[in-house]
Amino acid sequence: MEQDEWSKNATSSLDGHPHGESSLADGASLSQRPPTTPRIREGLGFRPPSGISTPQYSSRAVGKPASPLPDGNGLGWPAKSTHLRLNATAEERAEREKKLSTAVRTILECIGEDPDREGLLKTPDRYAKALLWMTRGYEERLADIINDAVFEEDHDEMVLVRDIDISSLCEHHLVPFTGKIAIAYIPNKLVLGLSKLARIAEVFSRRLQVQERLTKQVALAVQEAIRPRGVAVVMEATHMCMTMRGVQKPGAVTVTSCMLGCFRTQQKTREEFLTLIKGR
Repeated sequence: MEQDEWSKNATSSLDGHPHGESSLADGASLSQRPPTTPRIREGLGFRPPSGISTPQYSSRAVGKPASPLPDGNGLGWPAKSTHLRLNATAEERAEREKKLSTAVRTILECIGEDPDREGLLKTPDRYAKALLWMTRGYEERLADIINDAVFEEDHDEMVLVRDIDISSLCEHHLVPFTGKIAIAYIPNKLVLGLSKLARIAEVFSRRLQVQERLTKQVALAVQEAIRPRGVAVVMEATHMCMTMRGVQKPGAVTVTSCMLGCFRTQQKTREEFLTLIKGR
């Protein structure tokens, strides 16, 4: 299938279809796919390479198809130095960890501590390793995460995985926020391995984040992977930047959502999803 056809399908899938209805255009595109054509393992999952534009930024190359996931390496919204970290050699990784450890030692000195006392001697090295682990999402490709866990299945009802535990770091203060995320979609001939929904959420949460962006990135990644009729994501989280500093309001919960396709256009579908995630 040519790249411009994939772009047209992406646009139609974002508009969504009513719950339970099928699209003749979607059916035609599936029937035209050669049965012996191997899946293209580029970009995200088996999709052809994505375009370069993102929902967060207005830049768009002329002549390139719009896509919610802009990176040809399948990273999804890579930051300035993400590719450097992804492709680093063992020596470069060791140098990065050493540089980070030195920075942590400087922080300890700046807050009035003695980095040479017994309890803090290995703290810079420990924290450097811990921070790299907590941000390992910068080193994970969505193509590798999804792999071949996409299956053709004649199922047109909602698929929902809820109560997925999430931990991330607030990019404003570098302190944690934790909570749960629910991900649902209505298939359009393709279903995704259930564990991959949790893995997609994990990849994006293991980066410096804000909850609003994290919620949308998860939804768009699922949309790009299998082109369902609709995707819905709701996340509830408690932010340490609100509970242990600043306004200091323990117990405050932030709720964010992202609705795509029929979840946005069909009220009954959206209400069914919201009812199911509340039925704990």
